[in-house]
Amino acid sequence: MQAYRIQTGIVCPLDRSNVDTDQIIAKQFLKSIKRTGFGVNLFDDWRYLDDGYPGQDNSKRIINPDFVLNKPRYRGANILLARKNFGCGSSREHAPWALSEYGFRTVIAPSFADIFYNNCFKNGMLPIVLDEAIVDELMKATLATEGYELTADLERQVVITPTGKEYPFEVDAFRKQCLLNGLDDIDLTLQHAEAIKMYEQKMQQQTPWIFNEVHA
Repeated sequence: MQAYRIQTGIVCPLDRSNVDTDQIIAKQFLKSIKRTGFGVNLFDDWRYLDDGYPGQDNSKRIINPDFVLNKPRYRGANILLARKNFGCGSSREHAPWALSEYGFRTVIAPSFADIFYNNCFKNGMLPIVLDEAIVDELMKATLATEGYELTADLERQVVITPTGKEYPFEVDAFRKQCLLNGLDDIDLTLQHAEAIKMYEQKMQQQTPWIFNEVHA
């Protein structure tokens, strides 16, 4: 997993509350568990005016010019600014996969659905909870200023505006260290690879019948 330390980038304002995971990545695109190929269908029902399905040529689809991701001023944005209860709905891990592959490694909102929030950390993304009044302020600034940028500093746990104003945020210490060091669940397990190997060797000696091959 790619480490996350500090990110500066253009902010994309998604001025909607209760955005659920089916809106982030629709159910018809959940046929793969490869973690890739989902970015092109992020917010599919909002980005396009026609019906989306797996494997189609998105370059030939009808774009919704009114949706924020399709506006030229937000092209290349890598910080998503959202409203309360972002990521609600089903627990699909494809939602953070789609956001990350599109280019968003930071999502700022007043609140997140618990499972989505946890899935973000497991996939190298940083979900930042800021007070609703602060999100209102940042939303207004983003909408008023083309190319508006923020900096998310995980080590210092602050969001920094272009004027230098800082907004602190909370993050669990264990999750923070995992992100800073680029450690997902598999990486954490592999840190104990030698101990696991020794345990398996011990068990093979103590209970050899468990490890015997079964022949038809």
